[in-house]
Amino acid sequence: MSPLMNAAIRTESLRRDYAGRPALRDVDLEVSEGEMFGILGPNGGGKTTLFRILATLLRPHGGRAAVLGRDVVLEAHAVRRLLGVVFQSPALDKHLTVRENLHIHGRLYGLDFATRTAAADELLARFGIADRASDRAGRLSGGLQRRVEIAKGLLHRPRLLLLDEPSTGLDPAVRRDLWTLLRGLRDAGGVTVVLTTHFIEEAEGCDRIAILDGGRIVACGPPAELRRDVGGDVIVIRTADTAPMASEIERRFGGPVGIVDGTIRLERPEGHLLIPRIVEALEGRIESITLGRPTLVDVFIRRTGHRFEDGSAA
Repeated sequence: MSPLMNAAIRTESLRRDYAGRPALRDVDLEVSEGEMFGILGPNGGGKTTLFRILATLLRPHGGRAAVLGRDVVLEAHAVRRLLGVVFQSPALDKHLTVRENLHIHGRLYGLDFATRTAAADELLARFGIADRASDRAGRLSGGLQRRVEIAKGLLHRPRLLLLDEPSTGLDPAVRRDLWTLLRGLRDAGGVTVVLTTHFIEEAEGCDRIAILDGGRIVACGPPAELRRDVGGDVIVIRTADTAPMASEIERRFGGPVGIVDGTIRLERPEGHLLIPRIVEALEGRIESITLGRPTLVDVFIRRTGHRFEDGSAA
């Protein structure tokens, strides 16, 4: 097997099971340095399992993974020094001040007082929270706490920042501010940002994404490129006689015509021209018909054959 070098993250045939159930299945992935890379999928798709393996918190049952050329199992200590990690669940001590939280984290990485003080001052100013440095962390809003979490993850100047569902619990305005901050890290700070998410709009903002479902990567690439692969406009039809109507549409207008969770789905160039013909041909039998440009949800449905829905956590 070849050395896992020359990438921020590289995995080969990565596998992990839980109680005999596969959580990751032969995952091959490569993330370049300087990317903002998203791992998109429903809960239960394998995102958190992959995150925990990359963060050296969980050992794979097969295959290999490396961070910046270091094997996550054989060189776990070296990997941890290259990583900043922001967990989905808050990891701040809410009884300590913002500055105290940063100092404790810096001590864990062996930073001396002067170094961690300078790093904390720089990050607090950069993230617009210098005026809250003496406040207890528990008194901050969810958005400000998230900023402190990211500042803490960057204190030891890692080359790669891993974030697990960073927008969970944040309102839309705070979520937008967080994304502006993350893009700034990539653009100005040269930090590779890798995050897991089940928010489609977040995935759209990444340079590239990998879509995980059932522990497998079902699609990988720039969001716009994946959407183009869908093949035109997406027409969705609701009706009481789904299967017979799907067969009739395919016979009259050509295929393919799919059925997903009780709805008929077609992907056609210039779908707006086809809709009047379908409505005329099937008058009185259609409950609703909609037309939309392809989204990453449509990419997911095309690659998996089912809707993007949450399942059990994995």
